[in-house]
Amino acid sequence: MPVLKALGCMLRIREPDWLEHRVLSRRRESGAPFDVNLHISSPGAADAEVARMRRFRDWLRGHPDDRERYAATKRDPATRRWRYVQDYADAKTEVVESILPRGGAPDAP
Repeated sequence: MPVLKALGCMLRIREPDWLEHRVLSRRRESGAPFDVNLHISSPGAADAEVARMRRFRDWLRGHPDDRERYAATKRDPATRRWRYVQDYADAKTEVVESILPRGGAPDAP
């Protein structure tokens, strides 16, 4: 994490009880070329969730209709400033949950 902080990433979320999850971000206003949210978990803590999200990613890569549906769902929420990051995630949940089973992803851990 010190290297990421040195690169200008700021710790935004720390959830030690959920997959040892952390979110760091860099924003355009701080000099980044684009806004970035980086999700990090300790090694081994999130293996099932990482596998699930990779299946989701791989499905989107091979299915342009679902990829565009997901992208369209993200566009408006991505332009807003949310009090809680979870509110942004919740805005995408319905579409994500409808796509995940087609990609062979089991339920979230």
